[in-house]
Amino acid sequence: MNNFLDPAILFFIFGVLAGFAKSNLEIPQPIARFLSLYLLMALGLKGGFALYESGVTTEVITSLGGAIFMAILVPSIGYLILSQKLKKLDAAAVAATYGSISAVTFITASQSLDELGIHYGGHMAAAMALMESPAIIFAIIVASKIRSQQQTHDVARPSLGKIFHESFTDGGQLLLLGSMIIGIISGDVAHEVLAPFSIDLFKGILSFFLLDMGLHAARNISELKNKPAICFYYAILGPVSHAIIALILAKLLGLELGNAILLMVLSSSASYIAVPAVLRQSLPEVSPALYMGMSLGLTFSLNIIFGIPLYTYLAQQWI
Repeated sequence: MNNFLDPAILFFIFGVLAGFAKSNLEIPQPIARFLSLYLLMALGLKGGFALYESGVTTEVITSLGGAIFMAILVPSIGYLILSQKLKKLDAAAVAATYGSISAVTFITASQSLDELGIHYGGHMAAAMALMESPAIIFAIIVASKIRSQQQTHDVARPSLGKIFHESFTDGGQLLLLGSMIIGIISGDVAHEVLAPFSIDLFKGILSFFLLDMGLHAARNISELKNKPAICFYYAILGPVSHAIIALILAKLLGLELGNAILLMVLSSSASYIAVPAVLRQSLPEVSPALYMGMSLGLTFSLNIIFGIPLYTYLAQQWI
């Protein structure tokens, strides 16, 4: 219930309602981009400051290993399921989208944990960055194999080297990691100086950004019209299944509560920025409406409103 009283979540719901009402309310793209970069920078700094205090521990190494494992497992399972009902290239694109992560979902979850007083490691921001690329590589490899079997060479595609370079050097991802490194190096001094920027403003900026995301989510849901039923089922049930697998893994690895919740959130989220940008180049045969409608229209909305409190509750019961 508290999740529905959170102003950031209420702004997201307001944005969804405004989008469904076909309002002309809109956040200019340059401003939305700035908000996104601010959130990533602030998150990176917070993670760096936390790592400065804790250092590299067994929990840190174990959490990062679990994140990489989930980043490989989720797209693999997704492709096996989706390829039974969708075209193989479509299945590869959706699997890559769900194998990667949503930074905004993670940021919202970390803010929720802060308000609940649940401790989590700053290294989970690094885990988020590590989970971005494996799914992209998976999709490229699978698509290459499919095209080889189909002997289709008529689609102009950028080189694998270029795609790998873009997936590893995405601006948002670099800013996140760079900010984290700066936080680790500068430590307590920068923490005190930058607190008004990275902490005090965070909730207000997040609320404004979620308003924009709500508008986009409402407008992307319509893209799923006439899509196969499995798209709806997977967009709703897939994330919950991924979160439960992550919970089991977190229990086996002995992760602390906050880190377990964030691993669940990362595993259940789906990319709607970095991966789609790469897929447009590497899998031009697949309509972006398919994976954008699923990830942003359904999964993102459900995770923000219902998923985060559900995953928190499940972890509290089991960890």
